[in-house]
Amino acid sequence: MSTQIHVKNPKTMAFILMLGAFLGLFGETALNMALSDVMEEFSVLAATAQWLTTGYLLVLAILVPISALLMKWFSTRQLVVWGLIISLLGAVLAALSSNFPILLIGRVVQATGTGILLPVMLNVVLLIFPVRKRGVVMGVMGLVITLAPALGPTLSGVIISTMGWPYIFWISAILYVLLTIFAAVKITNVSEITKPKIDILSILLSTIGFGGLIYALSTMAEVALSSPKVWVPLIAGIISLGLFGIRQSKMASPLVNLQVFKYPMFTLGTLIMCLGILVILGTAILLPLYLKGALLISAAAAGLLLLPGNAVNVIMSPIVGSLFDKWGARRFVITGFLFVLLGNIIFMLVISSQTPAWQIVAAFMILFFGLTMVMMPSQTNGLNQLPRELYADGSAAMNTLNQVAGAAGTAIAITVFTAGQNSYMIDFPYANQQEVLAAGVQYAFYFITGISVVGLMCSLFVKKPGEIKKKSAVAVKTTEPVRS
Repeated sequence: MSTQIHVKNPKTMAFILMLGAFLGLFGETALNMALSDVMEEFSVLAATAQWLTTGYLLVLAILVPISALLMKWFSTRQLVVWGLIISLLGAVLAALSSNFPILLIGRVVQATGTGILLPVMLNVVLLIFPVRKRGVVMGVMGLVITLAPALGPTLSGVIISTMGWPYIFWISAILYVLLTIFAAVKITNVSEITKPKIDILSILLSTIGFGGLIYALSTMAEVALSSPKVWVPLIAGIISLGLFGIRQSKMASPLVNLQVFKYPMFTLGTLIMCLGILVILGTAILLPLYLKGALLISAAAAGLLLLPGNAVNVIMSPIVGSLFDKWGARRFVITGFLFVLLGNIIFMLVISSQTPAWQIVAAFMILFFGLTMVMMPSQTNGLNQLPRELYADGSAAMNTLNQVAGAAGTAIAITVFTAGQNSYMIDFPYANQQEVLAAGVQYAFYFITGISVVGLMCSLFVKKPGEIKKKSAVAVKTTEPVRS
């Protein structure tokens, strides 16, 4: 039976959804290049300023689990239009902000809109295109997921140097207005509206669980691990997530159907995606700080230095998408993580206050050459194992954990970066600010390199869903009792 839902303009729908998601994901890292400017303008430290990124991801992590429920209550058009309108309001509020709290609130509102759009995009694309075209379409979507946060620092660097950081939001706002008008006309409903019962307790447990976890990781950059500000939300988050999982497994209509994790390639694909997102967002917050603070490069020049890596992503994504159906995920993911590991080892070895810029450019290109081969194939391979009725739950679960991983990656990267700086200042009390900052970034790349090693180990277990079924069938055959 075909899993495709026929709509009049599938490519137009996909374009609107992907552009909306691109703007939202671009917003994840767009302020990274402006963090030093924001820190100076509003007199805040790096540990506080990083909440502009971590807070954004935290909202996504809280909201995305609810997306599967929203898709059963509201039409596709309603969700897309309102997601864009909420994102627009957040962008305008951030652009008009006169202090740090208002800027942070604007980011939170914008993230709320993105949290609605992301799972809808993934679910709709899976439904409106046939399986035979899914590799190419997911290749384009993989480009959106990886390129948007990676391109954030590059584009924002140019905007900051020419117009100022508020224009990051004004430009996004203009695009949101145009996209909202377009969506109201072109988007048609593809979801099945069943209006299941809303379980408030599940929403509360999910919010406390993911919120507590990310808050604890983010606070570690400012206070010691032994502080109640860290361990109280950490323990509350872990307990809440445990209770959330137990409750979902016992409900007839769960908020997130945890049955998706009974499919091994979906679980593995989600884990690999999380590791990839963690590397992308950890790198995306560290490199702008390093290029501007240690190498003393302007925002525009720093952004342009990251452009070749993004160009590799643009070129490789459609190639990987077109070859995915022929080659499968395993070859791509293993090869990809080898390049990711190589890129991070180079960063780990060469970063200093005197590093030639070309070495950073080369390492970044190698890193994204690998990440492009990791992200889309692992995501598509995982989702391909799910039956159609679990697409919405699968996309919600995958997107939730991706945002949690992104927030964790950003928070831990800043925490390790701060620890590295403190350690270096103890050993070299007379070092200048550029040397201290470079040492902190280098220290953080030890952590990101370790994540790359874990990803490479996971990639060795990737298989096609069809291969699993064949092996299962053989196993069942060989274990059948012999009848006399």
